[in-house]
Amino acid sequence: MRRNMLQRWTGFLLRWAPMGLCVFGAIEWQLHKMRCERDGAPRTASEFQSKIYCSLPLRIISRCWGWLASCYMPNTLRPYIYGWYSNMFDVNLNEALYPDFNHYNSLQQFFTRPLREGVRIIDAKAPLVSPADGKVLHFGSATDHLIEQVKGVDYSIEDFLGPLQTVEQANASISYAQALKEKRDGSTDLYQCVIYLAPGDYHRFHSPAAWQPQVRRHFSGELLSVSPKVASWLPGLFCLNERVLYMGKWQHGFFSYTAVGATNVGSVEIFMDSELKTNRWNGLNVGAHPPSTYEYDELDLITKQSDDKQVPKFVKGDLIGQFNMGSTIVLLFEAPKNFKFDIAAGQKIRVGESLGHIAEHN
Repeated sequence: MRRNMLQRWTGFLLRWAPMGLCVFGAIEWQLHKMRCERDGAPRTASEFQSKIYCSLPLRIISRCWGWLASCYMPNTLRPYIYGWYSNMFDVNLNEALYPDFNHYNSLQQFFTRPLREGVRIIDAKAPLVSPADGKVLHFGSATDHLIEQVKGVDYSIEDFLGPLQTVEQANASISYAQALKEKRDGSTDLYQCVIYLAPGDYHRFHSPAAWQPQVRRHFSGELLSVSPKVASWLPGLFCLNERVLYMGKWQHGFFSYTAVGATNVGSVEIFMDSELKTNRWNGLNVGAHPPSTYEYDELDLITKQSDDKQVPKFVKGDLIGQFNMGSTIVLLFEAPKNFKFDIAAGQKIRVGESLGHIAEHN
């Protein structure tokens, strides 16, 4: 009798619990939508929705996808699989160094295909050029504690970069953003630019300027989607996701370059940094996340390279690394107050095209 009762209740829960969860989720979604409309706030994710999304097994899915993408592709299937992918995501194979499908042994090789020499012209006059092919999500000033990842949706610059590097910076009685600057005489500001790489874009990324990285920080976070729709829905997305951050200097002061991981991005590969390992296996603990965005691995590049007398430096246009599938590049840098962007939010941009210029004073 007890066994029959248990079976009935188990059958009842298995049958109706999923439907009940869906109804509860739909009600919560509508209530949150009404609250946003009432308060005149952007329609972004609630705390409950964020927790549900972050609890999805996206890292496991991404690792499985990375394994599948690296598997050998038979010659007979390559024209069909690669051709379907090219048509679906509008891949321009005429720019590829190897336009023949049969050259690529796996999907991963096809995703990270190199370009022919000369198809991307680096703007020699611009102080800052696009590091990747993609879509400009947002750009502008970064002088406040909160800056925009897309219009109307903010993230914390301190949570994104982590703590200040020096005791002098930490003890300075100024804001975090101002403490990052090399020049504190009022002649410069902090700026940011966010570029999203879609699945069909060229997946390698380059140096946007002549600069020298000094510190590498690897934040092992989530692998949430960084598509424009999700970026406009989930506040602090870039602070949640796994990312590889390089901080250093360029001719105008502070410079940082961040490659942000995403769903199905099997790894972020930096060619100069062989020790970097992203998207590591963390077991089947779905929903177990680092308690703080300050949990990261740090590498002092200057100290590490001093033994070999090789200080890492980049010139404008140098190849830095590659994504598997699409993702996002975030630039955060110091520049003169008369720095002006040459781009518009939402526009498509390619490697080497000007991001901005230094305007002449009247």
